Amino acid sequence: MPIAVGELLEMPHLRLQLHSGAGALDRTVAWTHTTDLPEPWRWVAGGELLMTNGMPIPRSASGQEELVRQLVEHGAAALAIGERMYAPPLTRRLARTSEELGFPVLWIAYPMPFVAISRAVAEATLLEQSQRLIRTERIYQALQQISSQTAGLRMLTGALSRELGCEVRVCDRATGCDWYPGVAPLSARIRTALTGRHGKLRAGVVAAPLGGDRRALLVDVPTHPDAVLVALPEPTEQPDALLLQHAATVCALALSQARLTIEHDRRTGAELLLQILDAQLAPAVAERQLTGLGLALDEVVCVVARNDEPDLLRNMHLNLWRAAVEHTTVHRGGGTSLTLLPEAAVPVLVQALGPGGRAGVSDPAVRADRINDAVREATWALDTAEDEGVPLLRYADADPLLGPRNPVEARALADRVLGRVLALPSAQADELLTTLRTFLAEGRSWQRTAEALHVHRQTVRYRIRRIEGLTGKRISDTGDLAALWLAVKAV
Repeated sequence: MPIAVGELLEMPHLRLQLHSGAGALDRTVAWTHTTDLPEPWRWVAGGELLMTNGMPIPRSASGQEELVRQLVEHGAAALAIGERMYAPPLTRRLARTSEELGFPVLWIAYPMPFVAISRAVAEATLLEQSQRLIRTERIYQALQQISSQTAGLRMLTGALSRELGCEVRVCDRATGCDWYPGVAPLSARIRTALTGRHGKLRAGVVAAPLGGDRRALLVDVPTHPDAVLVALPEPTEQPDALLLQHAATVCALALSQARLTIEHDRRTGAELLLQILDAQLAPAVAERQLTGLGLALDEVVCVVARNDEPDLLRNMHLNLWRAAVEHTTVHRGGGTSLTLLPEAAVPVLVQALGPGGRAGVSDPAVRADRINDAVREATWALDTAEDEGVPLLRYADADPLLGPRNPVEARALADRVLGRVLALPSAQADELLTTLRTFLAEGRSWQRTAEALHVHRQTVRYRIRRIEGLTGKRISDTGDLAALWLAVKAV
């Protein structure tokens, strides 16, 4: 059981003396902590006898009052100051605040070793420390219950909830939503508190107020900056801060396992999609494998998306997983991704892209041998969306006056204008097409194109002149320029 401050004063070999706070000698001490740092309340977790050589004690009366108030607010049990060391004279204001708030302030006789006091507290609280070790071990044993990236994480947080005596969640820091799918969402008030993270920090735990006596305890999940552990205790409960830190560490290990599984599934789906696009699979085989992934082609569309924030694009498949959306995603160069998913889930993808994202959506794929056409439709819709300055455009809603409306027309236009470029080895063709796209996007500015591609201006001029030679088109001619612009978008 924890030892009371009064019991420590009664131990003659410790030679402790009471300075103030005589009415609070029944306050219990869970452990001791020694510090000479300023603002020592930042380094307590609750229940400590804080021992100091006096260096953190302010000289002013107001500063000493604030020290006592902060220690009380952060849950320290008492303050013990070494005599004849570095403490300035203690003021009457400190003593009065100590008495008013019921917070004992003690003197440690010189030269009593601080470790003797720590040993006395440790011996008195041996049983409690043993119980904490047992609970810590059970927290780490809970990690062994994980069986999959979805059910296992729910099992883990369920076990942590039972061990800590309160509801425990792992949430996305940016949205406040649960990091994993399949659980009832938290209330809007809790999500707001989580994303705002307004509250008092103590021992690595942020206590965010929820109104009334309720609070959410937030702990960063190590190595996962997008995740936070959320504990929701009852007003009368105070979960152990150190156990919360251990729980966050266990969750970090679980999330690492989940991310590996999710990324493996993404790569498997991406390889399948690339095989389909390269016509390496018979349509019947491709359709059967997509069905095995939960994708029914009569409900599936292709979405081509871009975002100037690469992290949002790279994590898009993770957000789709959290929303329990079946999909296959391929990340392409130039900040572009290609995704097959049910048409009803398109809003989820758009939300995952964030405010800077743009997306084009194809018509339903219907058959496996039409997926390449769906990719072209989605790409055409995305280019049109960017031209019109809208975040999302469906192929069915694109203006037909802007160019070819179907893949057959698009392929015919691309072959007619850029056929000799497309016939080059793929690396050379990609280099020339990328240069042409960038040149047109940068308003035919040689300098801006060179800067965007990180090459010399003369390199840009050489490539454009080569395109002119291969296509017979001149960028100085309005008609030729329009044909090149339409053709490069149709590729």
